[in-house]
Amino acid sequence: MSQQPRSGSRARDPDDGNLSLVDCDVHPYLRDEDDLIPYLPKNFQSQGVFYPKGYWSSPIGVPREDAHPDDGGPPGSDPAKVADQLLDPFDIDYAILTGGGPSLAASTLPNTYYAGALTSAYNDWLIDDWLSADDRFLGSISVATQNPEHSAKEIHRLADHPQMAQVIAGSATRIPLGQRNYWPIYEAAEEEGLPFAIHVGPEGRAFTNPPSGAGYPNSYFERHTVLPANFMGQLVSMVLEGVFVEFPDLNFVMIEGGFGWVPHVLWRMDKNWKGLKEQAPWLERPPSEYVRRNVRFTTQPIEEPEKSEHLLQIFEMMHAEETVMFASDYPHWDGDSPAHGLPPLPEGLSNAIYHENAQELYGL
Repeated sequence: MSQQPRSGSRARDPDDGNLSLVDCDVHPYLRDEDDLIPYLPKNFQSQGVFYPKGYWSSPIGVPREDAHPDDGGPPGSDPAKVADQLLDPFDIDYAILTGGGPSLAASTLPNTYYAGALTSAYNDWLIDDWLSADDRFLGSISVATQNPEHSAKEIHRLADHPQMAQVIAGSATRIPLGQRNYWPIYEAAEEEGLPFAIHVGPEGRAFTNPPSGAGYPNSYFERHTVLPANFMGQLVSMVLEGVFVEFPDLNFVMIEGGFGWVPHVLWRMDKNWKGLKEQAPWLERPPSEYVRRNVRFTTQPIEEPEKSEHLLQIFEMMHAEETVMFASDYPHWDGDSPAHGLPPLPEGLSNAIYHENAQELYGL
C-alpha cells in the first residue's frame, strides 16, 4: 500500500478530536487456530477447532505475503504489525475488525451448538489478544446465524464492551437472512444499539447455498467474481421480509460484496413493489427508502470503471454520501489502499465515505 496522502481527504487536527479516516474492514487472524481451544467449553475442547474451509483455492493466495509478523506466523496475526503497516502510516483513527476464518465460517457448521460455542470463543480471544493491544481497534461480535438464540445471548453478553462496535456473521446461509427465524439476532442488536453486519467468504461451504444463483463455480476466479450475487439476495430478503419495519433502528452493514449492483437492485425492487406490494403488505414505503435509511455498504473491492466519472455516477445513484464507508480489507491480496484505492472525490463525498458515515454509524 502506498503511504502518500489521500486525495480529497481532510487532514485531522489531533487537538480538535475530529476524525479523518475509519477503515471498516480489517481482518485479525489467529497465530494458531488451537489458540481458541482454551476459550471453548470443556465439552468441546477435546474436539479442537474445526469448520468448513475454502473449497476454491486462489493461485496467488488470499493474504499479502508482506503482512507476516516479523517473528513469524500467518499474515495479519500480529496487532503491532497491523499498526505499523496500516494504522500508523495512513493515520487511521479506527479500524473495524471484521473477523476471519472460524468466526465467519461458523454459520456454515451443521452442529449449531458447536457453532455458537466457536463464535463465543473467538470473541473472547479477540478481546484478549487484539482489543487490549490498541484502542484504535474496534471489534465485531461474531455470531452463528443458524443458532439465533445463542447469538442473541452473545450480543447481550458483550454489547457493553467499550470496543465492540457491531455484530457480524458470514454472509453464507441456508435460507435468506430476512426470514423470521433470524429475528432474535436483529432484536438483540437493535436493543443494544449495535449494527448487524455480514461479510463475504464462506458462501457455498457445507450446507449453504452456492455463491451464485447459477450453481457452484469451478474456479476461485469465477467464485470471486460472482460473490455480490449472494449479497443481492440477502439485501432483497432483509427489505422485503420487513426486517426494517419490525426493527426500524437496526442498521445493516454489507462488507466486501461490492456496491455497483446496488442501484440496479433498488430500481428493480421499487418497480416490482408498485405491482406486487400485496406480497409484502408490511412495507410502508418504496423498498429503496429502507435501504437508504438502514443499510450501509463498504467500498472494497472498489468498482473500477474505465472512466472514473462513472464511479461518481454510481455513488450518486445510491446516495453514497449517506450509505458508503471506506474499507481496505487488509491484509487481503486485493485490498484497497487508503491513499489511492478510490479516485479523487469531491470534498463533501470524500469526508462522508472516509469517516463521517462510519463515525455516525458507530458513534465514534
